[in-house]
Amino acid sequence: MTAAATVTASADETVDRSDRLHPLKQFVSDRLAATGLVIVLLLTLAAVFAPLLAPHDPTVIDPLRSLEHPSGDHLLGTDELGRDVLSRLLVGARWSLGIAALATLCVMTVGTLIGLVAGYLGGWVDALVMRVVDALLALPNLLLYLAIIGTLGPGIRNVFIALVAISWASYARVMRGLVLSVRERAFVRASRSLGAGNGRLMMRHIFPNVISPIVVLATLQLGGTILALAALGFFGLGAQPPTPEWGTMINQGRLFLQTNPGLMVYPGIAISLAVLGFNLMGDGLRDVLDPQLARQSR
Repeated sequence: MTAAATVTASADETVDRSDRLHPLKQFVSDRLAATGLVIVLLLTLAAVFAPLLAPHDPTVIDPLRSLEHPSGDHLLGTDELGRDVLSRLLVGARWSLGIAALATLCVMTVGTLIGLVAGYLGGWVDALVMRVVDALLALPNLLLYLAIIGTLGPGIRNVFIALVAISWASYARVMRGLVLSVRERAFVRASRSLGAGNGRLMMRHIFPNVISPIVVLATLQLGGTILALAALGFFGLGAQPPTPEWGTMINQGRLFLQTNPGLMVYPGIAISLAVLGFNLMGDGLRDVLDPQLARQSR
């Protein structure tokens, strides 16, 4: 290889690397998106290392120290049973963020696969799936969650089932629309003419070209899932005592709003920060992965 060819190859490799890094640089350069990422990372680290960071056992009851205000021993005070509020917040992040993230991942997977198949196959399959989607989207999600949990009984497992059973519809509708816009493009028709089967066409050619908006949608809706989980916990349908969960903590603290408002304020701040972080991060990802949609929303 000549020196000129070596230089050209090196330049091409540098350009390719620069192209790959450009979305990351764009995301980091967005202050709001970077702020959201920092918030999400801090909350995630707090959840992962909660057992090490928690100064006390979040389930140990000490009636002699109930409803204490913040002090050196209990930085955020104690609840009505003398349990350390900071420890319960940290461990509660594992439930609130972990269940919301896992539910969002499952919902995205189910909705994406259903929308992909419906949009690609069309016909009666598409019609049937869209009628189910229309029925699910016609009613408020919270009402459907309450119906399912009311049937199955309260508990974090049944909350998870309700979230997955209902929330997939919005992902299926978005994915179906994306597939309809891609399935008749030239590269898909060329692959079909070369003998590619339906499974290969969907997973190797269509899916990689439509996944970016779904990732953005999942990031933006993760905040909504956290709020839904907290709302169900507030109604007493989520995690059951003594499990610390932010929505359940707000429900337990509402009885002491006048004497110790921190029992509601602290988990409320945690929920607000989590939702804000994921919304800011989702907006940044939308600008990077789907700039056309970002321009339309401005």
